[in-house]
Amino acid sequence: MGAQESKWQYFLFSFLSILASTSYATAVPNEVLFDVCQTNDQPNPIASLYPLNATGTLNGTVTVLPISLALARKLIPSQYRILEHAYRHLLPSFPEGMYPAILEALHDHDVQAFGYQIPDFSRAGIEFPFLDLLGDNTTSFKWAPSLLMTANNEIALNGAMEYGTNTFPATFQPSCDAYSAIPDAKQPGSTYFSANSSDVGAACVSTIFAPTLEEIFPLSFFKNVTNQPTFADGKTCDNMIRIFNTSVTTAPNTIETVKGTVKAKIYPFTSEQEWSDVYGLRMDTAFIENNYLPCENFRGYGS
Repeated sequence: MGAQESKWQYFLFSFLSILASTSYATAVPNEVLFDVCQTNDQPNPIASLYPLNATGTLNGTVTVLPISLALARKLIPSQYRILEHAYRHLLPSFPEGMYPAILEALHDHDVQAFGYQIPDFSRAGIEFPFLDLLGDNTTSFKWAPSLLMTANNEIALNGAMEYGTNTFPATFQPSCDAYSAIPDAKQPGSTYFSANSSDVGAACVSTIFAPTLEEIFPLSFFKNVTNQPTFADGKTCDNMIRIFNTSVTTAPNTIETVKGTVKAKIYPFTSEQEWSDVYGLRMDTAFIENNYLPCENFRGYGS
């Protein structure tokens, strides 16, 4: 418990000290501190219900990136078995010999914790779900080895690095939304998103998506993968609980199936990758986040 408490103390200290520094700088124009940009994200509907947790909303696109099982086995650390039966239970028609890597390209909005609020930030990374971290052949964990994150949000960057995540300070387009419309696009409703590391060439992600009536992957699959306990170096786990029954998500047209193209250069891939005709969901959800928990706590989680 001592190590756990120290991590929480570190997180809270970082959170409050950065808040103090931005409050001290109130005479500095806002555009010097953060991008001046009006987001379309919805307000956090659950902050008052969970005042002692980190809560907020996550808007963006979650995409299935099919890769071969052989490649997945090369990319994922060898000590973590892939629970193929777990994802085939949810996706019985998923192609044989393939594995569903996941791209999450998101905008964190109205994030609150301990009665304080932190500036919005964007993030993107390729994740590897359905992994047997505990060796019980049952509990699915998600390995998230790398993240591109808004360069000027020290709280978000420090929080990710504490998990052992390869964290790339980055610039995003759009800078304060999860995606933006493409003017005069051939397909109505087309949107783009891009993230580029401040260290030029180190990491990048870009997407173009348009709405589709094809429902290749059910909502139940996305609920599962977005709620799996997440780890990077395996020392602690992040319990990100995405909630699908608040007004943010249940209002009409707030979950949309999309199809499009993804380009990415980010660890553990060693070169730029491109996927075409991939499917995902554009959606906004509320979330509760419990940080730096022992991964053992999740034995049997979600089963």
